[in-house]
Amino acid sequence: MSNEIISHNSRDSTAVEGWEKPIPKKVQNENQKQSPKKKGKKGRPKKGEEKMASEPSRIDKQLNMTLEEMLQDLPQYCDVGAKKDSKGNTRYWVGYKLHLDIIDGCIPVSALLTSASVHDSQVAIPLATITSKKITNLYDLMDSAYDVEGIHQHSKSLGHVPLIDQNPRRNQEMKKDMEAEAKAQKVLNWQTPEALRYNERTTVERGNSRLKLELGACTLKVRGHKKVLCHLMFGVLTLAADQLLKIIM
Repeated sequence: MSNEIISHNSRDSTAVEGWEKPIPKKVQNENQKQSPKKKGKKGRPKKGEEKMASEPSRIDKQLNMTLEEMLQDLPQYCDVGAKKDSKGNTRYWVGYKLHLDIIDGCIPVSALLTSASVHDSQVAIPLATITSKKITNLYDLMDSAYDVEGIHQHSKSLGHVPLIDQNPRRNQEMKKDMEAEAKAQKVLNWQTPEALRYNERTTVERGNSRLKLELGACTLKVRGHKKVLCHLMFGVLTLAADQLLKIIM
């Protein structure tokens, strides 16, 4: 697909339940060569004291890192993850998280495996960097978990148009405006061109579903990041081959 112009690249992650115990926090810090974060004093600083500067986020750091540095910075051990489903219920699991870039035709292009606790947004920039070296796509489709300014900037720097679902977070006013806009569009039976393109993001959801139901992502019997990644990549490879054969035939 490297010689083709791809319209949409959809990005998402899926939970991977491991066959091992989660690594304790103390060991996690040692593996990542990090010391526990120092907590500053609550409230306003005393007269003459300077407020402790907040440490830049992983996404901010990634904007000035090489691909190799970004990949080394991502945790890869087994731990506990939590994710809300479409109904708002929080689901917990022990294991890993598989992050995928899937293009039109449900063809996987890039994949990264991280610890289950890693937030989706922290893998967006390294995953996009890998994908940009393989294909030329026009639109990056992501859900509200990726609604971070740094991810918008990086997508544009690659010459793409980021279509990311808005995340109001704790901004109640924005949340009300979004609900009112959605209600008005429903009454008028009208969708913006961006919303119609965003609907193509279902390709990554279908890809994740096939990996779990048909291609072994739910039947892990190995331990350790390298072995788990190898097991999952056989499924990703099979999915890519199967979808390409459907296009050719």
